[in-house]
Amino acid sequence: MILITGASGYLGGTLLARWQSANLPPHSKLYALVRTPDQANAVQKYGAEPLILDLSDYRRVTEAILEAGITIIYFLIDALTSKYQPAMIKALGEVKKKTEKEVHFLYTTGAKQFSNHAGMPTDYPLLDTDPQLYELQRTVKAPYDFFEGISRANVNVIDTAEANGVRSYIFAPCIVYGKGEGFGNQTSIQDVAIVDAATWPVSHIIDTTTLYLQILRKILSGDEIGHDKQGFYLAASGTQSLAKRGAIEDEVVMQADEADMARMGEALKTSSAAVPVFVGGKCLFTAEHGRQIGWEPQYPPEHILTAADDGVALILASFQKD
Repeated sequence: MILITGASGYLGGTLLARWQSANLPPHSKLYALVRTPDQANAVQKYGAEPLILDLSDYRRVTEAILEAGITIIYFLIDALTSKYQPAMIKALGEVKKKTEKEVHFLYTTGAKQFSNHAGMPTDYPLLDTDPQLYELQRTVKAPYDFFEGISRANVNVIDTAEANGVRSYIFAPCIVYGKGEGFGNQTSIQDVAIVDAATWPVSHIIDTTTLYLQILRKILSGDEIGHDKQGFYLAASGTQSLAKRGAIEDEVVMQADEADMARMGEALKTSSAAVPVFVGGKCLFTAEHGRQIGWEPQYPPEHILTAADDGVALILASFQKD
């Protein structure tokens, strides 16, 4: 039994839309976590059974996972805190005790947790297969106080999973672009925030989704793949510098003052202190792990530049709908 969360989102919706055509190994029922009756109706069209849960009700979450016999959870809803993951991981541990089957928890984090914003090294390519990656994440000091909890979420997932006999996978989307295929949100939050003059790994939504599916394919096949402290997976076809490749036409750069930062924060729906995290930075997190398990991205990193106009048009269209 498999449970995915975030089915109405950009990533989760596209994953669900591609599920039936993915030719996955035989598996039991697919559940999709939803919040509303409309979402419940939508996921059924993709062959998923809706599971309406309030994740803050930890007792009910545990009961639901045990009752359904769920052994695999794809968590795609909260990359900022460790609020909901522990209860789900512990419930998987109880399923393992009951069924003696291996259980798996894939946590969707973010590339920012591996960038200069998190205090991670950016003077060399940081491979997602680096054996010291867990230790770096555990000991790193973020330059922003509000980022401390975000940086620790990956470590908390791994530690909680190991303590409960659950295999964990830390899946890191980067700047994901392209139109989503799900029933809900079809635009990337990274595109909406627009990373300006940044060096960052990039990935088309389809390539990101195929890595989700390739990891699942390996799990369902019973293949041994990296997990726990060696279970980091970056979905990226490569790294792209928007400024250096001419995506930014005006070379004149002006330092934003406090008023500018406040206005930018309002537009991005965040505090002025968090603006630098949204509109800049450097990340040399480098994808190797996915290729080791048979994943090959379809779109090269420079494709994001040719697709930029389409992305802006899609964002504007979504604003008009709202």
